[in-house]
Amino acid sequence: MLHPLIADPQATRHILKKFKLRAVKKFGQNFLIDAEVVRRIVEATQISAGDEVLEIGAGIGTLTQGLLEAGAKVTAVELDKKLPAVLKETLAGYENFRLVEGDILKVNLVELMPTSFKVAANLPYYITTQILLTLLEKNLPVTKIVTMVQKEVAERMTAAPGSKIYGALSVAVQFRSEPRIAFDVPPESFLPPPAVTSSVVVCDVRKPPFEVDEEIFFKVVRTAFAQRRKTLLNSLACFGKEKISASGIDCRRRAETLSLEEFARLSVNLK
Repeated sequence: MLHPLIADPQATRHILKKFKLRAVKKFGQNFLIDAEVVRRIVEATQISAGDEVLEIGAGIGTLTQGLLEAGAKVTAVELDKKLPAVLKETLAGYENFRLVEGDILKVNLVELMPTSFKVAANLPYYITTQILLTLLEKNLPVTKIVTMVQKEVAERMTAAPGSKIYGALSVAVQFRSEPRIAFDVPPESFLPPPAVTSSVVVCDVRKPPFEVDEEIFFKVVRTAFAQRRKTLLNSLACFGKEKISASGIDCRRRAETLSLEEFARLSVNLK
């Protein structure tokens, strides 16, 4: 079956008009209309025939189509109740597509994706962090996460210690994966164009580099960055000065200067 390309301005406008759709702000919708961007995202996901892929927010099927054409078995979770009817038509004939209607933050991902899988998604800007942390903190059998996010978020995800934008998100993402920015996506690649530039980030998921009590580790990280202008002595005072000192880390330092290894050392001593 020959499928018309969805990642095209005219095709997208036709679909939107036919189904009387518009970008819904509360869902953070901007429809991708650039076939080259779709190709590069699929390439970054490194699809092999039969790979299980979780897509978050299928929209009208633009990226989904690229993944399916590459041979992936795509499970898409879509929140917008208007879109299943659209996807039934735009992706008709693809036997390797499964649609799940619901909220990605509420779906039981352990049951939905029980075996090794990859993630490909154009994430809504307003809940990007929540979704990323959900994917990374549930110990899912995910091997790679390829997401299009606001460029500012991409820079935070990949920021190094000592940077002003290095924070809790940086630590969380880098604790469980090796992230890199693959390429930027300009506003004109979308309909309607967003007010910001986007970036595609590739996260190669791996086991944490340090054995720690993860509940304590992330509590320390969140607490330390909650008042990032304060020294560790003040921001982590609730854990006890003696315990901070026992880690061998200078209490006068700020959270943004600590490496993953130093946060791990802190968490061991602050139990």
